[in-house]
Amino acid sequence: MSVLDGAARVVDLGSDGLGRTEAGEPAPFALPGDLVDHDGRVTRNNPAHVAAPCGHYGICGGCAMQHASNGFVADWKAQRVLETLRANGIEGEVAEVATSPPGTRRRAKLSGRRTKKGALVGFHQRRTHTVVAVPDCQVVVPGIAALVPALEGLTRQIGSRKGEVGYTVTMTANGADVLIEGGKELTAPLRLALSGFAATHGLARLTWEDEPIVTRMPPVQRLGRADVAPPPGAFLQATAEGEAALVAGVRAAVGDAKRIVDLFAGCGTFTLPLAERAEVHAVEYGAPMLRALDHGWRHAKGLKKVTTETRDLFREPLLAEDLARFDAAVVDPPRKGARAQVAEIASSKLPRVAMVSCQPASFAADARLLHLAGFAMGPVTLVDQFRWSPHIELVAAFTRL
Repeated sequence: MSVLDGAARVVDLGSDGLGRTEAGEPAPFALPGDLVDHDGRVTRNNPAHVAAPCGHYGICGGCAMQHASNGFVADWKAQRVLETLRANGIEGEVAEVATSPPGTRRRAKLSGRRTKKGALVGFHQRRTHTVVAVPDCQVVVPGIAALVPALEGLTRQIGSRKGEVGYTVTMTANGADVLIEGGKELTAPLRLALSGFAATHGLARLTWEDEPIVTRMPPVQRLGRADVAPPPGAFLQATAEGEAALVAGVRAAVGDAKRIVDLFAGCGTFTLPLAERAEVHAVEYGAPMLRALDHGWRHAKGLKKVTTETRDLFREPLLAEDLARFDAAVVDPPRKGARAQVAEIASSKLPRVAMVSCQPASFAADARLLHLAGFAMGPVTLVDQFRWSPHIELVAAFTRL
């Protein structure tokens, strides 16, 4: 441990965005070069420190890096990706870091808890289960922030002092789409009250656990030229700006391919924009998501043929011979990556692959398989949709040599 006047020097940041001393001790709100004393007080020596834009920072656990400049965060995320690739035998290049603006997160998972005086709805305090109110949150879109007082009132009705209510709120073209989890038992009077709540506050859809309460308007998202209403709680890119950056990267990677397979297609984030120029086969384990995708395609204009297939790509990947009819593949797996599917791509004759990832470690492991199979990786575009967090998303093109 480097010690100066009894303080430990911060030498780097961990994957959680927290400073780390030479001894490996965490140092929240510190950057490399800072000093941290035994009480956790930080002496700021790194010029990349900035004033946090949110007054809740330091209590709310939703953000981890508001004390660092935008440039520092972008460089740190880029270096994390390059170092992870290097550890897997690949020398990479970062083309750009596309960071979503403040106030653009269109989906948030909020927690609600009853209190002696009423209720709180917000995010968890750092490293605790305590709910803290965040009325001036700098991350979410204004529509989500505006709904919080109403959700506090609802929490007083459906919450308990011992338990927690979860609200997944997604802003759509027709208002908020709200999924409630963890409330009281759903009774007929409560169902009626929830329908009234949805009408009063202009919700597009309200769902209780897996029970639909009311759909007042289709909770649609615009994906390319199609309007898609994802099932409750389905995956959606966190910001419209981040989604646009990922779609642009995927389009560039597949180039002029005429037949594309979209693996882990979800509700069609990439399928539907790509269908403007190519035929696309969308493969996804979740049948409700594929139904939403198919409905959006059938009601859109000017799109080429889209087909869907429900399939668990972890247990039953498309084989090399299955891939022979395509000119390019898009792979956008969950955090654990797509090792089995990528192995089949590696042994196929596919000439082009667009890889999208939300986890640098699994991306690098999958990239290594393609690299060993003779694919060249192009520059990586980082997409920072989760501003002020350590989370990293990226897209890269792989071309068979």
